[in-house]
Parts: sequence; C-alpha cells; structure tokens
Amino acid sequence: MTMTMTQDGTVARRFLEAFAALGVRKIFGLPGVHNLAFWRDWEPGLPDIVGVRHEQTTVYAADGLARATGGLGVALTTTGPGAANAVGAFGEAAASGSPLVLVASEISSALAKPGTVRGVLHESRDQAALFEPLAKAVFRPRTAADSVIALHDAVATALAWPRGPVYVDVPTDVLSAQAPATRILPQEQRRGAPSAAELARLMQALAQSEQVVIWAGGGVVQSGAQEALARLAERLRAPVVTTYTARGVLPADHPCAIGLPPHEPEVADLVARADLLLAVGTDFDGMMTRHWRMPLPRTLAVIDCSAEELTKNYQPDVCVLGDARETLSAVLEQMDSPAGRPDSSAERWGEPVRNLRDEVWTRLAEDPRSAEAVRFLRSVEAAVGDDTVVVCDMAVPGYWYGGYGRVTRPRRLQYPVGWGTLGYALPAAVGPAATGERVLAICGDGGIMFGLGELATLAQEQLPVTVLVVDDGGYGMLRYDQEVAGDPIRGVALTGPRWSPLGEAFGIETVEVDGVGSQLEKALRQALDARAPRLVVARARLTPPRTTSPRWFE
Repeated sequence: MTMTMTQDGTVARRFLEAFAALGVRKIFGLPGVHNLAFWRDWEPGLPDIVGVRHEQTTVYAADGLARATGGLGVALTTTGPGAANAVGAFGEAAASGSPLVLVASEISSALAKPGTVRGVLHESRDQAALFEPLAKAVFRPRTAADSVIALHDAVATALAWPRGPVYVDVPTDVLSAQAPATRILPQEQRRGAPSAAELARLMQALAQSEQVVIWAGGGVVQSGAQEALARLAERLRAPVVTTYTARGVLPADHPCAIGLPPHEPEVADLVARADLLLAVGTDFDGMMTRHWRMPLPRTLAVIDCSAEELTKNYQPDVCVLGDARETLSAVLEQMDSPAGRPDSSAERWGEPVRNLRDEVWTRLAEDPRSAEAVRFLRSVEAAVGDDTVVVCDMAVPGYWYGGYGRVTRPRRLQYPVGWGTLGYALPAAVGPAATGERVLAICGDGGIMFGLGELATLAQEQLPVTVLVVDDGGYGMLRYDQEVAGDPIRGVALTGPRWSPLGEAFGIETVEVDGVGSQLEKALRQALDARAPRLVVARARLTPPRTTSPRWFE
C-alpha cells in the first residue's frame, strides 16, 4: 500500500504513515497522557489502533499477529508504568523471535534533566534500559528528525534475519513536533545463501547416511521453506520432527511427519538411531532437548541463518550458515534425481512413520495418566477447522495441544514456550483475531486471570475468539510439581469466578461443560462457528504430558 504523505505532519503522524506504507493494518495500543498524539493525528487510511485493556496486551497482541501472519507487529504504550507493564510480553516476543516494534512515549524533553529524576509524572531514570536485555535493538531519538530515522532503522532491524522485537521511545513533546515526510516501503529481506564449501560438506554427509531424520525449527516457517523441506524429506524418505514453532510445516497426514514431540520415547529413539540428524532453523533450546540431555545420532548437521545459533547449544559435525529456504533449495538442486512429491511407493516407505505414530497414540490412550488428555485433544481437533488459529497458554491443556494437537499448516499454532509467559493466550489471541482470523485460545483457570480484562476487548471489537478455559481449580502444573516432589500442596488452589455470569457481564455467550468429551466438542463447534466472542469452560483435571520437565525422564 502507498500512502500520500501530508505536507504538514507530526512525528506521531509520520509513524502511522510509515506503518501504513509497510502494509500494517492493525496496531495495538493503550492511550495515556503522553502518547495521545497517535489518537489525535489518526484518520481513515491509517492503521486502526485497536484499544486494549492492559499494556502487556499491546505487545502480546502484536506478537500474536506477527506469528499468525509473518508480518510486522506494532504496539503503542505510554510512559513509565505503561511501558513497564509491557516488559513481560516483550520478553516472550524476544525469546520467540517475533518481529515487532514497540513505540513508547517518554516524558517531555523540555522537562527532562539528564542524570536526574526530577519527579515528573511517569518519569524513570532510563525507561529504555528496561528493554535492553530483551530487545534486538533499542532506540532513544530525542528530536523529530532523529525519530523518523530511528523508526526506519527499527523496522529494518525487527524484520532482518533472525527477526526479533525492537523498542523505540519518543518524548511526548517530540511526538507532537512537526517532522519531514518520509516513506518506508516494504523491502525484500536479504536471504543468506550457503557457501559452496559448507554446502559440499552437507551434501557429503547426506550421501554417506542411509537414515536421515530432519529436525525442523521456527526458521523454516520464518523463511517460508516448508515446500522445500517437504520435497527434501520426500527425496530422502526422512522422518521429520518439529519444534513447537514449526508445527504444521508438513501436513499432519504427510508420510514423513512424526507429529509428536521428541520427548516421547519412541520419537527420541528414532532420532538417536539415525545416521544423520539434519537440523534446520533451530537453536536446540532446553525445553525441546530436555536441557540438552536428548540422545543424538553419530552425525549432526545444522542449517541456520545466524552464526550464533549454529553452535550455541551443540557443536555440529557440519555447519551451514544460510537461509533455510535458500539452503534447502540448493541441496535439492544438487540431488542426483529430481525432487518431487512421493511416487506410488509412498504407502510403503511411509509405513514406519505411521506405525510409530500409531504406537505412541495407542500407548497414550491406554495410559490412565494421559487417556483423559487424549480425549481432550480429540474433542478440540474435531471442532477446530484448518482456518483456525489456536493460541495456547502455559497451562496443562495448552501443553497438550502445543505438543500433540493436530496442526495442518504453519502459523496455525501459537505456544509461548520461548519465555514461558503464563497469561499469554487471551491477550495474544487479540492479534490474529483483529485481522479477521478465527481464533481458539486455550487457557487454564489460573492463567486467564492475568489478562481477564481483554474479554472486554473481545466484546468491544466483536473479535472472532473462542476462549476455552479448562478449570481444574488451580495452577494445575504447579500442583503436579509439588505432588511429584513430595512437597506440601500450597499456593496452587484458586478461587475462580462463576463463569457464566462473568461472560454475561461482558456480553459474551458462555457454555459450561463437565469433562472433555462430546459435550466439549459440541460446545466448541457452536462457539467457533459463531465467529464472535465466546467463552467455553470445561471442568476437568489433566495430567501434564512428557514435554513438561517433571516427566522428562520417566
């Protein structure tokens, strides 16, 4: 989209114009006395500013939009406590590599005195310093001209590989100052091609391996490499294990798709027995590898666009610094025979993967610790269509769906395991829903309380979000931690609301069911089909899955 720049315009106006030129349609903000210029200078044709109820939601929603669309998320907060309230959500975006820009106001430059806190409303010694340990970059422009330049640099930094969140703060008087017209147009980000030498070493490792297993991470999704990944997996007849952010890179019924986390013993054994583990776009974080105690095969090859990520947690035998799509395409070009979709023998060569999947699911369904969770997954999967974005919280039902739920394509699942921020699901769901996506937010009765005010946002904006609360009467994961450790059960029992009156207070239709079977499936179907704010509450207690640390080494 191309915007016609006004001849006269404030810094706030220039920021909104720049975001519009980048194709941003929705911004998430909460007004305060220092950032009202954004609302004053808004007019039709500029990005809509979706008003939320807490500053953490401005970033959670921007993060949720970025994960669902692959585009830039934008958040606006006011000064001091407004900015500070957003830090937790910003940390989750940083840990998960979400491209977003948070713009916060600062106190008036006319009142600021360097090195001294004078007691101006919302003043702090160095507001931007709150974000420095988390941000990909921090910008502190203090003039109108510098602010326009800083925004250009901030956007470029957030979208450059590897992506991440960027923080910008601007004094309130500068936001209202006149600034020159500028234009920030979308630019194709440079994709690093692998060096000939590194590619040759990878090709040699592949040629020497009879059984390859592919470990696909979020970099595959960010680079749009899923088609190349599928072609390579088919060419190699290689099972594919995915991290949480890469779930859906292969269709759930693809003959190479494991569809289960590597924490399950059968999947871990498959990885360990491979001749070569080919990792693409992943940093092997502690949660996926059981704190790096995951058994590895004799040869490890890693492809990543970040030199730091290549060797951060393991020392690979083969390192390839390059964009996932560029590198996988180069590998395919060098294969002896043409790469393509499976031939008529796919039914035969896909049999080991199907057998593994069947074996794990049979075991889970028959185990008393997981049988109820399997019923929960089947009920949710039966109600959720391919066009639904599922946003999980750091709650036991979220752990199950995040690791085991059926995901049909990329960017349909969000799971905040990067930083592990409890309370993510409801506020993050605002982001994709604001673009018109149908969203299911899976919460526990504890985590939803962190952002309960966003039910008002759903109602006010009439967002197509169904909030599923699995109510087990407390912090279920922490209660399980205490039980496993033999500790007293303390601090984890919660007094919850009467859910139906709560939903009705916001004008949101609410359904309550007992258990996670057919009643839940029916309630979810009806709620999701409404494409309007809905609340579904299921009273059930699920045992956490093997992806949670108390069960890693059972």
